[in-house]
Amino acid sequence: MNNRWSDVSVLLVDDDSIDRAAVIRAFRQSEIDNPIIEATNGIEALQILRGDDTEKLSSPFLILLDLSMPRMDGFEFLAELREDPELNTALVFVLTTSRDVLDRVKAYKKNVAAYIVKAEFASEFWRVVAMIDNFWRIVEFP
Repeated sequence: MNNRWSDVSVLLVDDDSIDRAAVIRAFRQSEIDNPIIEATNGIEALQILRGDDTEKLSSPFLILLDLSMPRMDGFEFLAELREDPELNTALVFVLTTSRDVLDRVKAYKKNVAAYIVKAEFASEFWRVVAMIDNFWRIVEFP
């Protein structure tokens, strides 16, 4: 689906290649062809966002973030993201296996837009993708 939101890039931050492939497949099956940039941990994601050793990811973008990753996990990434004056308003959707209420509270304290448990949407991931698609059709990006 080509639309005026096609300039919104998605930064997919997840160490699990199968989960990343599932997200990309769901976007494509939903005919959402926005650019998807992949990172396997928080360090890589910050390098992409800041343009370290690569071209800087330009706005507008949203981040799909796993919490459990090596090198720099999702919470460490969120802490650094929210301290960076150029990135602190980034839109983040958490996609995680953690059902822990404390993790959910901790994520929302870092101003995430949504906390989604992977196991709950595995069979109906298209609904999550549709929600994200509707979200960026309605929300004005900074």
